[in-house]
Amino acid sequence: MGDTPLHEQTITELSRLIREGDLSPVDLTEYLLSRIDALNGPLNAFNLVAVDRAMIEAEAAETRLKAGHALGPLHGVPYAVKDIFDIAGLPTTAGSRTLGDNVATQDSTVTQRLHDAGMIALGKTITVEFAKGIAGINHIQGTPHNPWHKEAHIPGGSSAGSAVAVASGMAPMALGSDTGGSVRAPAGLCGTVGLKTTVGRVSRHGVFPLSWTLDSVGPLTRSVEDAALVYQAMQGEDRCDDSTIGVGTHDTLGTLKAGVKGLRVGIPQDVFFDTLDPEVEKAVLDCAALFADMGAHVTEIAYPEAKAAQTIRGAISSVEACVIHGERLKTMVDQMDPVVGPRMVLDLQRPATEYAAALRQMRTLRKSQAVGSLRDIDILLTPTIPAPAIPVAAFDQSLEIYLDLSKRYSDNTATGNVLGLCGLSVPCGFSNKGLPIGLMIYAKPFAEDVALRAGYAYEQATEWRHRHPDLGWAAPS
Repeated sequence: MGDTPLHEQTITELSRLIREGDLSPVDLTEYLLSRIDALNGPLNAFNLVAVDRAMIEAEAAETRLKAGHALGPLHGVPYAVKDIFDIAGLPTTAGSRTLGDNVATQDSTVTQRLHDAGMIALGKTITVEFAKGIAGINHIQGTPHNPWHKEAHIPGGSSAGSAVAVASGMAPMALGSDTGGSVRAPAGLCGTVGLKTTVGRVSRHGVFPLSWTLDSVGPLTRSVEDAALVYQAMQGEDRCDDSTIGVGTHDTLGTLKAGVKGLRVGIPQDVFFDTLDPEVEKAVLDCAALFADMGAHVTEIAYPEAKAAQTIRGAISSVEACVIHGERLKTMVDQMDPVVGPRMVLDLQRPATEYAAALRQMRTLRKSQAVGSLRDIDILLTPTIPAPAIPVAAFDQSLEIYLDLSKRYSDNTATGNVLGLCGLSVPCGFSNKGLPIGLMIYAKPFAEDVALRAGYAYEQATEWRHRHPDLGWAAPS
């Protein structure tokens, strides 16, 4: 199996070991469950570990392999599930005490497709309550601990537990959702890969909603190739999610290793590079130079649609969340997270005209960028997050500070949701405190193959993917 411990290996590497008979799904699952048992106390990534269920699935996967019925590259590989995805027989709490008895009766489409591909669900990971928050803070189930620092730093949200589980080696992949950055922000702050898919590519059926207009589903992984493998299995039409009808599937693996020579790369001069931490700015500009060295055509561009998108970013998801949680806000707000409930109460005051105008402007901006700013561009390079992770205590002083910092940390990610882009966050460096910095690769709507191709080329040309957090402080004595 080589010198690399199993918890640092990618799905691609684990799949090869399983396929060649050097590793069994049962042994791998037992290993990861043991690691969760050792680390989940201090890191708090999982709120539910489905030990018996995982072992049953692992044994079934092993039996199929012995019978010669391999299901593909994901067969026998365990993963973690953000606790807004339904798995039959398990509770879906969405990070809230108000859903404690919400036991799913069937699988979400995504978890069913991953099950059909032979993957093994280890359990549920902690999310910000109702997936509403970019920092990853949960006052009810506890905030997952960013594994790159002994002091509690924000993990990013809302897919906080998923990012921590992958970054710390408790799972090689975890599911997340992204409405304003909830896959990419935790990926960027925890040093993993995170793929935000275009709405319509992957079914949201059986995923607790935040915004029916902007919600998307994506994986957090240790490598870009792993993200492509998982995305390949998840995508496709689903009659239970109207957004997917007519979209179809595409092959991301065939072009994954094609390189970036000739690719047209834009560095937007609007919005994305405002108020950057100097370490983040340098890391991302170094990335742009590397893309040029690899043969891409790199140019600075104006992107006025992005600037306009920021003015409407909050109106759509906030109003839709209030509709979804209308009854809860009337009767149970006192049971909600103290930074989520009050935010939603404030959002109730938004007029319907603001929401309608935002939807109309969103459609106009998406059309404008297609024939304007992005007409001659294949990908955009931007920082995922304007600054590395900061201590939880600094973020969580008051609701006002929380809201101000939330806006800053979500500026670059939420803009892409409004504009309908797909996006990939990959590690591109570390701060002087040893905290990860993320590069965001945006591609046009439904061009996940292009974003993944660019991300793979960058990943192979750098060493960041080989770094892992030192968890000596979290290991049991």
